[in-house]
Amino acid sequence: MKRPLLIAVLAASVFAAAGCGGDVSTMLTQSAEVRDKVMTVFSSNGAMAGQMVDRLLGTDSTQAIVVDKVMGNGAAVQAVLARVAKDPTMVDGVLSFAVQDTNMKNHVMTLLKGMEMAGAAAK
Repeated sequence: MKRPLLIAVLAASVFAAAGCGGDVSTMLTQSAEVRDKVMTVFSSNGAMAGQMVDRLLGTDSTQAIVVDKVMGNGAAVQAVLARVAKDPTMVDGVLSFAVQDTNMKNHVMTLLKGMEMAGAAAK
């Protein structure tokens, strides 16, 4: 009598394990609940979130998505700009990229001349 119960419990365990051991990518794409739980884990764990961002930035196609999402979020753009503004090397990099385009170079030069004139007027 105990043996059939043991077999039934083992069989149920095997079927449950088979169901739980399914393909994770399929589970994520097909179940909004599973997807939400996984995203909650990443968003609530800084180390894991950092690892995920590293992976997303490591591939051209997902890097473009991350950059587009960041640039489409006003608060994130402000945070990036504030970080760049505090680092002279980053400012140099932005200006170096900007002046590679003739129109943008003219714009940058106009801004610098305006700042120079404003500085002279303030003296």
